Amino acid sequence: MSRRDQIRMTPDEITAYFAEQKVINVATMNPNGRPHLAPLWYIPRGGGVATWTYRKSQKVANLFRNPQATVLIESGESYEKLRGVSMECDVEFVEDTDAVAQIGLAMAMRYAGVDGEPADAPAELKAGILKQAPKRIGLVFTPTKIVSWDHTKLGGRY
Repeated sequence: MSRRDQIRMTPDEITAYFAEQKVINVATMNPNGRPHLAPLWYIPRGGGVATWTYRKSQKVANLFRNPQATVLIESGESYEKLRGVSMECDVEFVEDTDAVAQIGLAMAMRYAGVDGEPADAPAELKAGILKQAPKRIGLVFTPTKIVSWDHTKLGGRY
């Protein structure tokens, strides 16, 4: 078995990894052809991830021109602990304010450590998210190609 095959994550491991990590790095293409890289909070969604961001951001302008991105989630402080997932993604825009608010609410609950569904969120959290939603857009990243690595599977052997 190749080293590459040894460190590849299974679909279940990828799902669990998405649930435990907190930041994605999203790469889009600027008009000058150079990459634009931005860290974002996210929620796992299907086999990919979803987030919201300001509608007038550079990444959104880039995605309106070309609705494709590369998304990276990574962790590990040393070689034997490196883990990550890189995804080439098609990007779907969520523009309905209520749907955008649902993404924002799910993210807010996730990062605040509040369990449950967005409908069960505290009223003050809902109110804050609803104020922000009209200025935001939802982004759903659906992978077309996934590459993963988990060096912990090597047991400290290189």
